[in-house]
Amino acid sequence: MVLRLKFICALLAGLVLAGAVQAQSGFDRRGGDYLKFDIRSGDPAECAQRCERDGRCQAWTFAYPRSEKAYAQCWLKNKVVPRFEDRCCVSGVRGAGVIEPRKGPIETAIDRVGGDYRNFETPSDSTGAACLAACEADNKCRAWTYVRPGYIGAPARCFLKDRITRPRPKPCCVSGVVR
Repeated sequence: MVLRLKFICALLAGLVLAGAVQAQSGFDRRGGDYLKFDIRSGDPAECAQRCERDGRCQAWTFAYPRSEKAYAQCWLKNKVVPRFEDRCCVSGVRGAGVIEPRKGPIETAIDRVGGDYRNFETPSDSTGAACLAACEADNKCRAWTYVRPGYIGAPARCFLKDRITRPRPKPCCVSGVVR
């Protein structure tokens, strides 16, 4: 019984520790860089996976594209440096994976600028459900943004994206990430 209790305590401690090292959206780790490269998909998980495969990597920072024409970037680090709050980035340490918090499958009042490969007029719907469904049905689609009527024209519009871009608070839009 005592041995079983010790095992459960060790397991719980491990889970708590694992939770403490998860990658976090909204944080940058400045310094310790030894490799920088573009992430064309715009997915922070790709940066985390690259760190896992590189024996020198101890931590990483993923930065969302700064403009519609730019790509996201990944910095691999040879040491674990302190994190600083910055909405530009997602960062983590080796073994943490990526946990990018979302408000749910539908991000209300969020615009994801860039990565558009298709857009179309869609019926007005405060949830953007038709836009979400169109993205889920298209294997190329990674994320989407529904723009409410009156913001960029009279009708509502749906933008399908082939990469995940930085979420930006804007009342015009409803967005989401599907893959």
